[in-house]
Amino acid sequence: MTSSGSRENILINAEIDETDHNVIIDEKLVKSRRRNNFSSYSNASTAVRFRSYNRSNFNDLIESIGLRQSNRTNNHEYQPGNTNFLSSNYESLDYDICENHLLQDEERKKGYKYVVKKNFARWFIFLLIGISTALIACFVDISIEELSSIKYGLLKSFVDSGTAKHCLWLPYIIWLIFNIGPVLVGAILVAYIEPVAAGSGIPQVKCYLNGIKVPRVVRIKTLAVKTLGVISTVVGGLAGGKEGPMIHAGAVVAAGISQGKSTTFKKDFKIFQYFREDHEKRDFVSGGAAAGVSAAFGAPIGGVLFSIEEGTSFFNQSLTWRTFFASMITTFTLNIVLSAYHGHPGDLSYPGLLNLGKFETISYQVYEIPLFMIVGIIGGLLGALWNYINYKITVFRSKYIRKRWLKVIEAVCVSIMAATMGFLMIYFLDDCKSFDKDPVKYPVQMFCKEGEYSAVAVLWFQTPESTVRSLFHASKGSHDDATLALFVFLYFILAVCTFGLSMSSGLFIPSLLIGAAWGRLVGSGLIKLAPSCTYFDPGKYALLGAAAQLGGVVRMTISLTAILIEATQGISFGLPVITVLIMAKWVGDFFIEGIYDIHTEMAGVPLLPWEAPPLSNNIFVSEIMSHPVVALKTIENVGHIVELLKCVKFNGFPVVDPPSGNQTEVNCYGKFRGLILRSQLIVLLQNKIFIETFDTISEIDLNMKMFRDAYPRYPEIDDVNITDQEKTYSIDLRPVMNPSPYTLQHSTTLPRAFRLFRALGLRHLPVINDTHEVIGMITRKDVARYRIWKHLGRMGLDELSITDKV
Repeated sequence: MTSSGSRENILINAEIDETDHNVIIDEKLVKSRRRNNFSSYSNASTAVRFRSYNRSNFNDLIESIGLRQSNRTNNHEYQPGNTNFLSSNYESLDYDICENHLLQDEERKKGYKYVVKKNFARWFIFLLIGISTALIACFVDISIEELSSIKYGLLKSFVDSGTAKHCLWLPYIIWLIFNIGPVLVGAILVAYIEPVAAGSGIPQVKCYLNGIKVPRVVRIKTLAVKTLGVISTVVGGLAGGKEGPMIHAGAVVAAGISQGKSTTFKKDFKIFQYFREDHEKRDFVSGGAAAGVSAAFGAPIGGVLFSIEEGTSFFNQSLTWRTFFASMITTFTLNIVLSAYHGHPGDLSYPGLLNLGKFETISYQVYEIPLFMIVGIIGGLLGALWNYINYKITVFRSKYIRKRWLKVIEAVCVSIMAATMGFLMIYFLDDCKSFDKDPVKYPVQMFCKEGEYSAVAVLWFQTPESTVRSLFHASKGSHDDATLALFVFLYFILAVCTFGLSMSSGLFIPSLLIGAAWGRLVGSGLIKLAPSCTYFDPGKYALLGAAAQLGGVVRMTISLTAILIEATQGISFGLPVITVLIMAKWVGDFFIEGIYDIHTEMAGVPLLPWEAPPLSNNIFVSEIMSHPVVALKTIENVGHIVELLKCVKFNGFPVVDPPSGNQTEVNCYGKFRGLILRSQLIVLLQNKIFIETFDTISEIDLNMKMFRDAYPRYPEIDDVNITDQEKTYSIDLRPVMNPSPYTLQHSTTLPRAFRLFRALGLRHLPVINDTHEVIGMITRKDVARYRIWKHLGRMGLDELSITDKV
């Protein structure tokens, strides 16, 4: 999605002829030359390695850092919709456990009982996550079912009476009111109360699981707005589903339960305090996301695979097992509640919100596999087109629809468009079927004869999920080809306009519905071409079309295959589904990225992909590291720390040995001893853990509880009150700092640094020289700035700019 005109990159599959002196070669293209100029690779004096730094000249250091930050930040070229920028407003999670002396002492004192207690608590929390996510899913499903029944029941009666009285403008107005009302409520909730609740929430959860701290994404207010918003979206007739937001809801539930307190309500229940850190919280969120998938689709295996494929960077066997346990609990709880609600208690026939119906037998022949591949190609092409149009609409929104009231009006306009499309299609298309054809919940006669109903109205007078189910299982000839073709066109436009509104809605169901419609159209066409062939079932091709369309939009393969197989209970149909999804992904990736990746790039999120950029081994960390470094001594002056935290926004500081007393100038930043976080410094200042306030070092009351109580919303440095007298005191950083963080030699290549960040979930990586002196610092943004782009068979390496305008 990056515009070629503004791209600074190397073209990986291009050839460079350095012997042609008539060609001017950009130095960014010539990446094969050795560019590491440290003295380890030359005969230069070691004095050239480091900038001379006099600790007393603090203002010069801050000025140098400010200049470096301004040089790295590029706000002049940024335009809304650009994907070749990273936002400076995102920070990383501290997933790497800080194994300082406090944590080590705590574990030594509490022993194995403490370990067993934590392990039991983990299982108990995953149990609560599964039950809570299922109950929220039940509330959403039952609310939508009841409100939709009222809406479409009244609409049917108004249309029937309006047809008899030749007064069809009244049901159209009623339809508009039924759409505008819920959409207006949902849009106001999202635009004015919690904007992060817009959309499906899957991109935000994916970023969080990747190790990025997305603001307000797992707060209880977000959950409330998400729940009410998705009900408003579906009842309001927009092309949105409740399945995507359930994944976000599960993640919020997991984050809330695992912490044992609510920062929104300022209530601390004094439980699960040992899980109040980013490492534990992110693991619980991955289980909550999987439980959300399980609640949405009745697919516990698909939920676990979703967490692994789409989000979680750092997984282990025990976490996989606990995540699967939460997913199974969610499915079981949902089964019990929904079976009782539908009048079949104990039947356990409602495993998920998305009830696609069971395919009794899905048979296929070998010669159909090429047809399945063609279906996948069509899905990839339509998915790429859908993503491109949505990208252009999102760019327009980011430029011109920025005010809240405009976002509400836009959502209302799309709801009006949805009602108008449906009404005009029902009015002008004559597609009548007899009542004995298929069971219909809200049959609308319109202009049909007695004993017949409008097949067009069936597509619009029910929830999108019910429409998908009817397209999967309706008998042959239940819809005319012209009806399906026009419905695909109109719903395609409606869905592409809906995604990105200030509404809580997912795109799973709209994509499945579009694909099911054109897939059924393909099946109907094959039957007309070969009427004697009994294997061409429209329902079968509707399922494959739905998979192809959804795969072409979101580009998921493994988890989506498991989800569809579990949702339809068609395990024998696994090969056709995976064939369709792979073809859709390959074809779609040839033209454009998946929709979640597009929106993530537009937001400037420093997401790390699975693999490091290829052919980047000649980029060294000495070229990408932040320099100069703000380092702290092992015993540091309080006033210096306060001024430092006020002047810079860094979240990690190397701790070094202080220089010897006879040194007048320090030619490096000192021998590296550890790493301390900004949050830890603020907690120390807030609790006044100063050496001078205690008679002896042993009297200093330091424990992990102090830091866990302040997590996750640490105070700002301006909120900490430090007197002038206290600024003359000192702090011993050694008990709190991480004495053994991961470090890199200055000669390390970019791919190796990338693998450390991706696999270990790091936030900071200090860079040291041959004598273990810290010379630089690398963060996630420094690595994420190098991104591979692919378009129409070509590939290149982008070096992204950083902006604070996103």
